[in-house]
Amino acid sequence: MRISRLPHNDETNGWSAVLPRREPRAPLTGDIAADWIVLGAGYAGLAAARRLAENCPDQSIALIDAGETGENASGRNSGFAIDLPHNVGSSLDELEGAHRFMRLARSAISQLESIVQSSGMDCEWSKDGKYHTAVSPRGVSEVLEPFARELEALGEPFQWIEGDELREKLGSDHFTAAIYTVGGALMNPAALTRGLAEALPGNVTLYENSPVIEANFQNGTHLKTSAGSLRAPKIIFAANGYTEQFGFYRNRFLHLSAYASLTRRLSEDERKAYGVKAPWGLTPANAFAGITMRYTNDYRILIRQGLGYCPSQNISEAERVKARRRHKVLFDLRFPRLAKVEIEHTWTGIVCLSQNSAPGFGQLAPNIWSAVCQNAVGVTKGTFGGTLAADMACGRENPLIADMLSLGEPNRLPPRPFLDLGVRARFAWELWSNRHEA
Repeated sequence: MRISRLPHNDETNGWSAVLPRREPRAPLTGDIAADWIVLGAGYAGLAAARRLAENCPDQSIALIDAGETGENASGRNSGFAIDLPHNVGSSLDELEGAHRFMRLARSAISQLESIVQSSGMDCEWSKDGKYHTAVSPRGVSEVLEPFARELEALGEPFQWIEGDELREKLGSDHFTAAIYTVGGALMNPAALTRGLAEALPGNVTLYENSPVIEANFQNGTHLKTSAGSLRAPKIIFAANGYTEQFGFYRNRFLHLSAYASLTRRLSEDERKAYGVKAPWGLTPANAFAGITMRYTNDYRILIRQGLGYCPSQNISEAERVKARRRHKVLFDLRFPRLAKVEIEHTWTGIVCLSQNSAPGFGQLAPNIWSAVCQNAVGVTKGTFGGTLAADMACGRENPLIADMLSLGEPNRLPPRPFLDLGVRARFAWELWSNRHEA
């Protein structure tokens, strides 16, 4: 089959721009044979390739990506490794589901932290916790208070912070209250993705800038690029939403655009005026109307705000410019003392969601497995999804596979244009009904 839609690197990723230049691995050329193929070098693909190499040390693994490591969606997110679910509910089934997610997420965080430490990776990995914030009293009563009850039911520690204490922690009086949890981690996601690629075992070969233009799954897997071909008996898909181009999960995924901006570094005088010394990460009570923010280790402030329906998976420069202007207005409202601080980078990441928040995980056909559709929690979900897909493919027993399978599989979506109308109507309703959290 021919592959008609390919990812495009617009070279706007701010997380990469603040890093030293990286020389990508060579693209695929000639006719290459391997024991395994992993398609996609994001968190899921890197984790799958690593685990395959560990499970099968005498076999060769070819990891192939259409672009460059750190420039895809994995390097464009907000840099949170999240260990706790939101909106758990109070039923026993929902609480058990939350415990399963936490086991999975914490296994991924432990795995990533071990690689960061053992490789000496410089990705600004820090265990600074996370603030889940509400702007309005309504957001407090409808989101934070139920979340606090859920954490109590789960036996998870947290701090309720409001008033002057919250203002001192975040350097802004825009927020009414927050729940602070100590788990998870913060990082530069592009640096983490690059570092994971550099730390791959020796029996993994990474091919970058190698978009697949044709695929055949008879008698194993045969992939063609413009400069070569790749054959292997077995494949793990880790290409997230692009997996549907290969005939799997069609009409199961929603593609959204998520806009983010990163300021220039605050000067020493600006840092004094700001008055906050510790890095922090903040997630909003409502993802549509609210804003995800970070104060980074290198004294920048990240704003991620604005979700769009993007079935084409391509974004125009005009849309990025519009987002940049909007982010500057939002930044000034939250940090009036830093009004002279300019936005330095604005970019877009493509998010793959399923209607029921289930991953695309498991065996798709003989000798074909997948770890895709991370539902906007790519650092942890991609890592544990890729790891467990490799264990499943190798027949390795792992009790976490059952936890993963319990998350279900993506629902089938309505056909277009009914889907388009429904998604856009839902977006409009979410923005209007949650405008108090803007």
